[in-house]
Amino acid sequence: MSKTHTPRIFSGIQPSGGLTLGNYLGALQRFVSLQDSGIETIYCLVDLHALTTWQDPDKLRLQTREAAAAFMAAGVDPVRSILFNQSQVSAHAELSWLLSCVARVGWMDRMTQFKDKGGKDRERVSLGLYAYPALMAADILAYHATAVPVGDDQKQHLELTRDIAAKFNHDYDVDFFPITEPLIEGVATRVMSLRDGSKKMSKSDPSDASRINLTDDADAISKKIRKARTDAEPLPGSMDGLKDRPEARNLVNIYAALSEETPDQVLTRFEGKGFGDFKPALADLAVSVVSPITGRMNDFMADPAEIDRVLGDGADRADAIARPILDQTKDIVGLIRSRG
Repeated sequence: MSKTHTPRIFSGIQPSGGLTLGNYLGALQRFVSLQDSGIETIYCLVDLHALTTWQDPDKLRLQTREAAAAFMAAGVDPVRSILFNQSQVSAHAELSWLLSCVARVGWMDRMTQFKDKGGKDRERVSLGLYAYPALMAADILAYHATAVPVGDDQKQHLELTRDIAAKFNHDYDVDFFPITEPLIEGVATRVMSLRDGSKKMSKSDPSDASRINLTDDADAISKKIRKARTDAEPLPGSMDGLKDRPEARNLVNIYAALSEETPDQVLTRFEGKGFGDFKPALADLAVSVVSPITGRMNDFMADPAEIDRVLGDGADRADAIARPILDQTKDIVGLIRSRG
């Protein structure tokens, strides 16, 4: 008998560094719009994932609060959505073990992000870094999430979640976990580095000039955009003309996402102009969008106790969903638990 799952959206961001314009355009902006979808939205700061590499404890606490402030400053409403940090809901860790016993080593070996992060010295990285896709699957399946907004670089991990869910259902002859669908859309879901158009804008990049941080002030934003790597050619009239110009394409995509236009609409306006004209316009636009977010973040960060209260309330609401699902999972696999 097929089970109908309640539509529910889940997504998480790791609080292992300051969030960037890429996080805003690729994730936070969408999280805000999904609040109007009529589907329950659950947003998680995945601090357990952050521990796969060593973190300074005080810095991790600060970064978790800062990420929560960024979510709220961007427009995520902790009343309309559930916002919490992962470690406060123990179902994530408990379900991760149960799903680790379903997942296969070969599946983990194929995860390209582990290969990238582990590099040539992968035998010296933590077991958590190797096995964290099982925790990611638990993050999603603990809420029976039916959809996850992901970028192209996360599609492989969601496919693993789907494989784990399908194998669990098959192994125990149940229709318990949903086969979660990806939500991929938007012109700037993958914002690239300001210094290298072939690499994703990342909070872990050693060069601060490669990204716009949501904590940057107006002067820093403007300076970074004006110094962004480009080429000497004028802008064409359509995106077809930027096929082999990654840095130019990235800046046009950023402008389009910030102005809520298509890239071709942006190019129609700037056709034939050079970056001496385009960059100042982009800088002004970026400042007008990011600076208010930065201001609201600063206001939230001035009251860390209130951030902790919001995260605690969200954790209680998240636990109320995840705990019964975890209990049912334990029953399915044959674990004895107290009914008291």
